[in-house]
Amino acid sequence: MRRRRFRPKKPVKVEKPAYRINEKIPAEVVFVIDENGEKLGEMSRTDAIARAQDSGLDLVEVSPKAQPPVCRIADFGKIQYQKSKEERQRTAAKKKTTTKGIRISVRTGENDIAFKQKQVDGFLLKGHKARIEIFLRGRERAHKDLAKETLANFTKGITTPYKVEEDISPSPRGFQMTIAPE
Repeated sequence: MRRRRFRPKKPVKVEKPAYRINEKIPAEVVFVIDENGEKLGEMSRTDAIARAQDSGLDLVEVSPKAQPPVCRIADFGKIQYQKSKEERQRTAAKKKTTTKGIRISVRTGENDIAFKQKQVDGFLLKGHKARIEIFLRGRERAHKDLAKETLANFTKGITTPYKVEEDISPSPRGFQMTIAPE
């Protein structure tokens, strides 16, 4: 039987609303707002375009679904710039955090635990969350109290300030907890 390869899906591009300007506005009658924000009322599209061109600006369709469509007399380049600026600010405001995982065992040695604590410190300093998992195998499952104690001792050795997002909870193979930077 042939093996199937995993192919990640391509991200879907979200279409930005395309503004219609001047002659590209399909409606014959439009509701017009001038450059100062005053409502001029309903008028024909050709009159509105003529009024916009007299002031050296464009007629931009703001709300195409309204009856009649709402159009604004404004500089189209300026509107595009402001929208792109808002979009950049929105994406910059999103803080990307990922959850990094560390696995330990009841039998993990002291040096290995110290090394993994340093790794968790590095994750927290970079702003990532850390999920610490302790696996129990075979007869280790009979000593759940020892596993919780080991997990608690592991977190005591972390030097970077952190807050506990998810306290010690059972997982399918043992216990886990999630911490995040303060």
